[in-house]
Amino acid sequence: MVIPNLGLGGAQRAFHDHSVALSQYYEVTEAVFNLNDANLYPSGNSLESLQVAGGGGPLQKIANLFKRISKLGALKSRLRTDICISHLEGADYVNLLSKRKEKIVLLIQGSKTHDRNINGPMGWLRKSVLMPLLYKRANRIVCVSRDIVPEMVDDYQVDREKLRVINNSFEVGQVQAQSREPLPPAMQLVYAAAPVLVTSGRLAIQKNQQPLLDIFAQLLLTTPAKLVFVGDGELRDELVAHARSLGLRVYAAWDAPALTPDYDVYFVGMQANPFQYIRPAAAFVFPSAWEGFPLALGEAMACGVPVVTTDCPTGPREMLAPASAIPTQPIRAAEAAEFGLLMPMLTEPATLAADTQVWVTTLRQLLGAAPERQRLGEAARQRANDFTHESTFFRWHTLIDEVLAE
Repeated sequence: MVIPNLGLGGAQRAFHDHSVALSQYYEVTEAVFNLNDANLYPSGNSLESLQVAGGGGPLQKIANLFKRISKLGALKSRLRTDICISHLEGADYVNLLSKRKEKIVLLIQGSKTHDRNINGPMGWLRKSVLMPLLYKRANRIVCVSRDIVPEMVDDYQVDREKLRVINNSFEVGQVQAQSREPLPPAMQLVYAAAPVLVTSGRLAIQKNQQPLLDIFAQLLLTTPAKLVFVGDGELRDELVAHARSLGLRVYAAWDAPALTPDYDVYFVGMQANPFQYIRPAAAFVFPSAWEGFPLALGEAMACGVPVVTTDCPTGPREMLAPASAIPTQPIRAAEAAEFGLLMPMLTEPATLAADTQVWVTTLRQLLGAAPERQRLGEAARQRANDFTHESTFFRWHTLIDEVLAE
């Protein structure tokens, strides 16, 4: 199994889960481009570094690519690899270009078409040349969401026969057990002071948290509430500054202020147990611009809280409204789905004011309706049982054996 880097991220967590689960059936070796980032999710399996750094200008990046291809090819030969599974696009290219006799499986963790990080001339090269040219060399391509499949066929010319859908999975029982751990006493006072909206994830462009602050500021005009961010990332200073510009009182854990109920917004940073912050909240809010099959949303559902999420590509609709298809036009009103609330995207400037108001109105109504919150929380908890590791990795085991038998 190969991934560009370790460290923090949903892909790295999925990589760990796959490594642990598949080692029950196969001899698993993990490969990474370099060890510049700490291994935050160690699996106990053998870990090999290609020892090729990242960064640099265009020529250096090309040189690094060829080094990675050469070193991964040599590693495959030394290990007599039967099958190589890659996580994330950079690893896909190196995996495919180092292909020898082994079988190749790619895991597509998120929407490529809607990923705003794939832009500019290099983005055009990736979408228009590299993916259509190289991905057809894979034996199988696994998509974590059903709604990624049309993208791969229509936008990247992948043979539909090579595509499979295997959703991400969650440690449902472990999440639920950890969610029952009590909050630190000071944080308990915060949760007792007003209903809490909580969100969890990287503070990054994909998660689109800035509009959530605008929504919350408007909500506070009529409804007492707190907003808790669990996680950290490159946009933390920008988000804190935006919150303060809205007149919100902001607690930022990295500044080490005294934790009291006097703030409106709480940035609590990375937490060893984020679930203890999620379970006692009134609702989990998820404003992402695009996803794959989001771990944070699934784990919140396992915690048994009502979830309110953008109907972004891809994942949330499949998780909350599995019987429905992708709408032909983005939704402009709240949609009461079977397992939670699907909401308008918060990325279109022309409709942002109206979409923001839909969020404000929906959250105000939800905070005032305790029986509905209880019903939605229980529905979410039941739905999370469909995404256990047991069911997911049985499908992976079947797929790998199928590919190896060809």
